[in-house]
Amino acid sequence: MTEEERGREEGNGGALQDLIEGSMPLVVKELVAGGVAGGIAKTAVAPLERVKILFQTKRPDFQNVGLLGSFRRIVQTEGLLGFYRGNGASVARIVPYAALHYMAYEQYRRWIILGYPDIGRGPVLDLVSGSLAGGTAVVCTYPLDLVRTKLAYQVVGPSRGKFRGLSQSEQVYGGILDCIFKTYRQNGLRGLYRGVGPTLYGIFPYSGLKFYFYEEMKNHVPEEHKKDITVKLACGSVAGLLGQTITYPLDVVRRQMQVQALSTSNHGMDKGTLESLVIINRNHGWRQLFSGLSINYLKVLEWRPHAATCLAPDGFSSTRAAAALERYVCMLMESQRIRIKS
Repeated sequence: MTEEERGREEGNGGALQDLIEGSMPLVVKELVAGGVAGGIAKTAVAPLERVKILFQTKRPDFQNVGLLGSFRRIVQTEGLLGFYRGNGASVARIVPYAALHYMAYEQYRRWIILGYPDIGRGPVLDLVSGSLAGGTAVVCTYPLDLVRTKLAYQVVGPSRGKFRGLSQSEQVYGGILDCIFKTYRQNGLRGLYRGVGPTLYGIFPYSGLKFYFYEEMKNHVPEEHKKDITVKLACGSVAGLLGQTITYPLDVVRRQMQVQALSTSNHGMDKGTLESLVIINRNHGWRQLFSGLSINYLKVLEWRPHAATCLAPDGFSSTRAAAALERYVCMLMESQRIRIKS
């Protein structure tokens, strides 16, 4: 190939790249970038999330062994890939959740402003719009969260693919689509939304508590440091963690409802949210309602530089490790508001 032909080919490639980049909307670029960042973050802490799910759902062979003991057991029974069981569904949920959250937030905000012109464009409007948008995004993407939990709950031997700890009558799943199809065939659409109740119930109190703690901490920050991004990130991290701690029992109920058909220790989880809370407290004690919470603290410490500054809820998700994505969504919403005002 001559120098002239090589130069023409490189020029065509560069023109094609410029065309793609120029034709792709800014929102799409940022969502893709945020999806990649969120996927990396979720994958990085997937081992912690897997163990947390096993704790929350009272997996018999992972009770009373601790975090390090659980790591050893996963390596022994499933190998290193066992740490990432179900993570694919979690990563697949990132971009559609973020896109829906962003679009729904702007739409709800617009409807509220048009319906109630005197409401004012302050934090209360953002809180209500964010809560409604979070609920919408949760409902639309919830089946993937259910699949993530069901796949993470199953313990599979590394050599013969043997499922451990499941009764003979229980369903086992080979992947995301297999889990969706089998769940739908067994329980219909309702089966794909088992546990969505406590998720939706937790969105508004979680976002409200996070908002309250964030504002309270900001009030105690010296005036000269209030615009410091590090201070905002620290306040956002602590506020989110406090909100999660108070609403964490609802997350435990959600997980146990999701694996109710797979677990022999979660019978009775087909009740309502309040009844399930009472059953867990009566059968296993109040400590079970906070099982795995310390793992959330570890994830916050590990990913503290990426903590979100936005106070819109993340669908009552307990994965603060994906806060990089939440930052992208918040940045999108803020930039959109600036464009609307201007």
